[in-house]
Amino acid sequence: MKHILIIEDDEAIAEIERDFLTIHGFECTIVHDGTAGVKEALSQDYDLILLDVMLPKMDGIEVLRQIRNEVLVPILLVTAKNEEIDKLRGLGLGADDYISKPFSPTELVARVRANIAQFERLNNQEPRLSKVRQLGTGDIVIQPDAMKVLVKGTEVVMKHKEFELLLFLMQNIQRVFSKEELYKKIWGMESVGDMRTVTVHINRLREKIEDNPSEPVHIQTVWGAGYRFVP
Repeated sequence: MKHILIIEDDEAIAEIERDFLTIHGFECTIVHDGTAGVKEALSQDYDLILLDVMLPKMDGIEVLRQIRNEVLVPILLVTAKNEEIDKLRGLGLGADDYISKPFSPTELVARVRANIAQFERLNNQEPRLSKVRQLGTGDIVIQPDAMKVLVKGTEVVMKHKEFELLLFLMQNIQRVFSKEELYKKIWGMESVGDMRTVTVHINRLREKIEDNPSEPVHIQTVWGAGYRFVP
């Protein structure tokens, strides 16, 4: 049984989340403030963390900052619709995805399932990917087995989804993918979700691998179509 950590200060919302996830076969643990959330997230293994942004004692962004490098499983940020800055900050700190309140229980279950399934699918690919020692030529090299990215010989630290996105694009050089295709491939979902998640991760990648992110050479936008990687 998959175990979900719910970090949510509103007890009514937390109970609704728990009840619907439990009905669909998940085990859930609830904590109601950020400090307890950090302690719980680091104390045992979970399959996914559902993290609210607005928390007492420590907000969700700071919780994310403290646990992301220690916790590899998907972190799904829960935000209010007007918390655009928090969404961008959260994705930049390594949140895998976000869901905006109010959301339907059906959407919540679908997003949780998809993030877990995609995480497990990519992890199960590691033995196959490890046979490919590295991809790329010139100034950008990616080493799938070591989960390393080298830019001009210097290692660049990537968040989990950033690495997956770059690896996929570099495995399909010059091929154009729409935001919807990338979201389905990397996040494991089709119509559920916000395509701005893809845009944020593309922008973060450009900041890390391009000499001039505002005029990218490697991760190019094909207007009206999507993105492609050019070596």
